[in-house]
Amino acid sequence: MPVATPDQYAEMFDRAKAGGFAYPAFNVSSSQTINAVLQGLTEAGSDGILQVTTGGADYFAGHTVKGRATGAIAMAQYVREVAKNYPITVGVHTDHCPKDALPGFVLPLVEASEERVKAGGEPLFNSHMWDGSAVPLDENIEIAADLLPRMKNIHAILEIEVGVVGGEEDGVAHEGSNDALYTTVADVTKAVEVLGLGDKGRYIAALTFGNVHGVYKPGGVKLRPELLGEIQEGIAAHFGTGAKPLDLVFHGGSGSTDEEIALAVANGVVKMNIDTDTQYAFTRSIAGYMFSNYDGVLKIDGEVGNKKQYDPRAWGKVAESAMAARVAEATRQLGSFGKSQS
Repeated sequence: MPVATPDQYAEMFDRAKAGGFAYPAFNVSSSQTINAVLQGLTEAGSDGILQVTTGGADYFAGHTVKGRATGAIAMAQYVREVAKNYPITVGVHTDHCPKDALPGFVLPLVEASEERVKAGGEPLFNSHMWDGSAVPLDENIEIAADLLPRMKNIHAILEIEVGVVGGEEDGVAHEGSNDALYTTVADVTKAVEVLGLGDKGRYIAALTFGNVHGVYKPGGVKLRPELLGEIQEGIAAHFGTGAKPLDLVFHGGSGSTDEEIALAVANGVVKMNIDTDTQYAFTRSIAGYMFSNYDGVLKIDGEVGNKKQYDPRAWGKVAESAMAARVAEATRQLGSFGKSQS
């Protein structure tokens, strides 16, 4: 199936919220990882989202050049072409974009989509994240308010972050007090007062409840997914809406228990980012392959090795299938398994 149209993408989030599940959003950095996500989603019968960070876009462009907007465009175009061969629907998203990266990452991509839409086409990306967690809240909201109408005009969705996800992802690091890792009702109220609840353009919100990017053992981070429910109730009461007025995003979920994930989804999470676990699944399988085929991938003791084993396609297929299995596992955790709308 082709990449989701703007209407289909919006419907994905509506279906998730109504059905009590969430879509996994996988960070990709190569054609191999894109293929692995598409394989895994297909095997799970689930729709999903492929997303790229600033660092991932840099890598797509070629690690010796500076061209992250070019890399992101290449990623989106590749997904749009190869996704036609898979019986699922996927969205394409740009992940964390801090303030200093806006001019070289998200803004050129929005401009590219504006040209496509002006010519009668669809936006290049279905959604973009503005990560204002490192700037004061008022500035975070002000920049989001500037971006939102442009997103609305290209029929794309904005993702914002209110609060701070700890740890580091692709060079975007946050250090500070533990209090900053928990979003407050007051913070979200201030954001909604400016951004509205969909009338000014659709957005999804990454609220923080102790989340940390990167690797940690179960129990190593104090997650409070019940906080999301408290914020939903506070916003509903303040603005007089129905239950769970916010569409939420779960960042920094590696090491989370199934129970923590389920509670977050029950409280309105419709998108969960996954990166660390799929990176490990991909690379661990390559390490295993190399150890198991040591004398085939290396020319040792005057031998010539085994071309069929050191052909990058041989171990690449192993890596893609291993990552695909982790992709499918994520759909089971989030409840999207078997729910493709295609």
